[in-house]
Amino acid sequence: MLLAPKDYVRSPEAAAARYTTAEAEAYTRWLATHHYENFQVVSFLLPRRLHQDFYNVYSYCRWADDLGDEMGDRAESLRLLAWWRDQLEAMYAGEALHPIFVALRGTVTRHSIPKEPFGDLIRAFEQDQTVNRYATWEELYGYCRNSANPVGRLVLYLCGYSDGERQRLSDATCTALQLANFWQDVAVDLEKDRVYIPLEVMARHGYTLDELNARRMTPAFREMMREIVARAREFFAAGLPLSSMVDRRLALDIDLFSRGGLRILHKIAAQDYDVLARRPAISKAERAWLLLVSLARLALARAA
Repeated sequence: MLLAPKDYVRSPEAAAARYTTAEAEAYTRWLATHHYENFQVVSFLLPRRLHQDFYNVYSYCRWADDLGDEMGDRAESLRLLAWWRDQLEAMYAGEALHPIFVALRGTVTRHSIPKEPFGDLIRAFEQDQTVNRYATWEELYGYCRNSANPVGRLVLYLCGYSDGERQRLSDATCTALQLANFWQDVAVDLEKDRVYIPLEVMARHGYTLDELNARRMTPAFREMMREIVARAREFFAAGLPLSSMVDRRLALDIDLFSRGGLRILHKIAAQDYDVLARRPAISKAERAWLLLVSLARLALARAA
């Protein structure tokens, strides 16, 4: 059984192999529970009947991300992402060969998931290979529409929701989470030569790319961060009604993610917006506290 994208794409034997649904699902389950990320794919609140479907969707996203970031060559990443799109098209045509698509085919059928969110994610990973600066907020939102929002929509489909209103609210929450992650990782992204702060915002505050690359913490940088943190908070507020429109278990996950993102924004403000010297992070104790707060909040809301 193949273990990683590099192994598969460079092995004619792996590419020629054929997988049963059971073998393919065993692989996605292994990938989702053993990947190097410190990330729990399946919440303890998620019904067991959905676990495998979440593993399958996660594995699709994980592979697409690795094809974009782990190949070490942008041209090769673009070639492999185009190949991944071909595999997606083949699956929807009933001709899945790659084990992830063999596993994912059942998930797509069971939950009537359209091709668009999967394709949008590939588009975002392709954009990562060619774009490392964003001139305006609209350009950055366009990236979020492909990189973050499809994930929320896929989760809604898996949990039985496909209406436009819930998708709109999910988009707001996912964009907020993406922005919070960007502002948390300003210094980390600089190491990859990526800047997600819109250049129009930098110019308005009189802060330059040269200063950013030099990690210069100035009053202009502080005011710039204050503005973009406030923008992320607006998106969190816009998506807030979603948790009252879904199953209690999913509502708790949504509430936890939102509170986690808001906590990151709070920490950025608490360190006077200096994300260049220190990356704000949430401790395990804080995560436990957020869980308790979310449980209490949802219990009160349901009792009201």
